[in-house]
Order: sequence, then structure tokens, then C-alpha cells
Amino acid sequence: MQEKIAHLRSITFAFDGAVVAFSGGVDSTLILKIAADILGDRVIAATIDSPLAAPGEADRAKRLAALLGVRHVVVPGKALSDPEFRQNPPERCYLCKLHVYRAMSEIAREMGAEVVLDGANADDTGDFRPGLRAAREMGVRSPLLEAGLTKEEVRRLARELGLPNWNQPAQPCLATRIPYGELITGEKLQQIARAEEFLAERGFSPVRVRHHGPVARLELPPGQIGRLSNPSLREEIDQALKQFGFLYVSVDLAGLRSGGLNDLLVHRDI
Repeated sequence: MQEKIAHLRSITFAFDGAVVAFSGGVDSTLILKIAADILGDRVIAATIDSPLAAPGEADRAKRLAALLGVRHVVVPGKALSDPEFRQNPPERCYLCKLHVYRAMSEIAREMGAEVVLDGANADDTGDFRPGLRAAREMGVRSPLLEAGLTKEEVRRLARELGLPNWNQPAQPCLATRIPYGELITGEKLQQIARAEEFLAERGFSPVRVRHHGPVARLELPPGQIGRLSNPSLREEIDQALKQFGFLYVSVDLAGLRSGGLNDLLVHRDI
């Protein structure tokens, strides 16, 4: 672990200035903390504000950047205006990340920063993640991945450094709730966001609401599924999600799992 941390710091130390692609999650917060400690005012946090992100994500990122004493800029997201992305192909993450990294690279040029850093970690290579290819093509560096730090190690280090979100659940892009090949729309993203926020307010965390047209398929931690045996809670959830636009509400008995919609894909090298 100490060797990995030393490697992480050496990667960051090599740059004269950096823009950190900052979502406010634990991975990018750790990168921002390390970069700020090493580069000082030569680091900038940049956040994409988009309907693809969970509500309030940009505001949380702003507060975290202020806590770390780092300059913060917010950039409107453009992926949803891309017709190819809206068609929701298996490469949607690649298309989205191209928009993100182009915006970050432009910020870097304008502010004289040498590199764009993201928060990809070593565990991200274990699933279908076409966004990693976009990072490579755009010259974005991933210090956590390069240093071999896993998600568990990232959380441990974040906790040791006193980062307030060290145990924050992962919050992937809302488009990951829509099966490949089904059109991505602002209306669907809003349905998903409202449903997940409603469930989180009732103590379900982390949670994913997969959008299958008229059907909302809930992925909950296995230990929380039993709570749905409460008839009043079950009815409350059913009625709320129907008000959000779903006709049916189902529960996936396999429970929450990262990249659940990737089960339909033939895995390939990325």
C-alpha cells in the first residue's frame, strides 16, 4: 500500500499543473486532494453539470472543492445533445467521455494546465468500461489506476486523509440505468433520478432504478430487500414510482450489482 501511495504521488508530482475531472465521488476527491497537496494553486477542479448526473452532484462537488481550497469550474454537459449518444449504443460511455474530456482539455489549455486527471481506479478494468479508451485517446491520466489502487484501497486512503466522502456510495451516470439500444431522453433520466432520490430518502442505499420502458426494476442491496415485506412501505414505493411515470415496479431478487445491464453484452477488451 505504501508503495502504491508513493507511486501515486510521484505520478502527480511529475506535472506542472492539472485539471481534475471532478464528480465529487471518493475517487476524484482523493485525486483532487493529492493534486492540491502537491501542486497547490496549479490544480483546478472541473465538474460537468448534466441531466446524466444525479441531482445536486455539481453542488456537492463545489462544496468539496471549497473544502479542499481548490479552484472549481462547472461546465454544461453536451452528451445528451449528441444524436449518436442518445441512441444508447454499447459504446455510449466512450461517446460521453469524449465530450467530457474535450471540455476538460479546453479548460486545461485556457488555464495553462499541463494535464487532465481522472479518478479511474484499478477495479475499473474488471468490467466493460469503454470510457477508459476515451481517456487514453485524449491523453487523460488516471493516477489511481496507474498506481494499482483498488476501490477498497482508495476508500482506506481517503479515510486516513480525513476526506468526508470516503464511504460515499458510487453514483454512476444515470444513463447506465437504461438498457443499450433504448433511446436516452431527458424524461427517462428525470424519472430515474426522482425514483432513486425517493428510495434513498427512505433508507435504501445504494440503489439503482433500471428503466425498462413502463417497468422500473429496482436493484437493492440484498440485505435491504427484506424491508419490502412491509406492506405500507411497499405500497408507498409503488404509488410514488407510478406517479413518476412508471406503470409497473419490480424488484431484482439478485440484488444490486455494478454494471448489471452489461450482462447482455459479450465482454471484450477495452
